[in-house]
Amino acid sequence: MTTDTPTDVFEEHRPVLMGVAYRMLGRVADAEDVVQEAWLRWSAADRAEVREPRAYLVRVTTRLAIDRLRQVKARGEAYVGPWLPEPYVTDFGDTVPDTAERAVLADSVSLAVLVVLESLSPVERAVFVLREAFGYPHADIAAMLDRSEPAVRQLAGRARKHVDEGRPRYEVDPAQRRELTERFLAAAAEGDLAGLMEMLAPDVRLVGDSGGKSKAPLRILETADNVGRFLVAVAGKGIPEMSFRFLELNGGPAVLILSGDTPDSVFQVDVSAGRIRSVYIVRNPDKLRSLASA
Repeated sequence: MTTDTPTDVFEEHRPVLMGVAYRMLGRVADAEDVVQEAWLRWSAADRAEVREPRAYLVRVTTRLAIDRLRQVKARGEAYVGPWLPEPYVTDFGDTVPDTAERAVLADSVSLAVLVVLESLSPVERAVFVLREAFGYPHADIAAMLDRSEPAVRQLAGRARKHVDEGRPRYEVDPAQRRELTERFLAAAAEGDLAGLMEMLAPDVRLVGDSGGKSKAPLRILETADNVGRFLVAVAGKGIPEMSFRFLELNGGPAVLILSGDTPDSVFQVDVSAGRIRSVYIVRNPDKLRSLASA
C-alpha cells in the first residue's frame, strides 16, 4: 500500500511532463502553464479511477499542449526576424544514465529539431514527441490522443520524414562540441577573425533571434566570411559589465552572456566534421528571463 500524496506523485512525474510540454511548445513559460493546468486536473481527479498516474498525466499534458499550440497558431502573430525556441536548461545529470537515451532526449530538444517541429501540425508534433523523444508505443499514443493505431502510425511516419528532411544532421559528441564552443567564444571575444574562420564551416549559418527587442540580424547570415565578420563587429562593440557562464541548454553546451546580473544573450553552436555548421544567438529578453537564476 502506497502512502504517496497526490503532490508526491505529481512531482515525481513533473520532469517528464515539462519535457513533453516544452517539446510541444518551444516556450518555457507556456510549458510551465500547461504543467500547472495538468496539476489542477490531477488534484481534482478521482485518483481511485487512475491505474497508471504517469500515463494519465502525460495524456492530460499532451492534450493541454495541443490546445495551447492551436491557440498560438490561430493568433498568427507576426515575429520580427528569425524565430528560435526559448532556451531550456536540460542538465539530465544522473536522471538519465543510459547514453543512448540521453542522446535521443538531447536530440529531440535541440534548437535545430524544435525549429522544424514548428512546421508540423499540433497532433503530428504530439505524436513525434511521444514516439521519438519518450518512446511510447503507437497503441499508447493512440489511446492518449483518441486516434486509431493505424492513424497514429501514419502520423508518426509523416512527422519523422518531415523532420529528417527539414533538419541537418550534426555530431553530438559533447566533449568536442564543448571544446569548439570554448574556442569559438575566445576567438569571438578577441575579435580574432582568422581564428573564427578556422572553426567555421564554409557554409555555416548564423540564426539570431531578437524578436525586434534587441540587436540581432533580421535575417539568417550565411557563409563563413559573413558570419565571422559579423561576430568580430559585435565583439568590438562590447557589453557593459560582461561575464559569461557555460550551461547545458537544449541538450548541448551553450554560453550565457550576462550584462551585470541580467542575461544578455545565449550562444550555441552545432558541429559536424570538426567544424561549426550553425551558430544560434538568442537575444530576445523575453526568452532569457528564465535563465537569470540558471
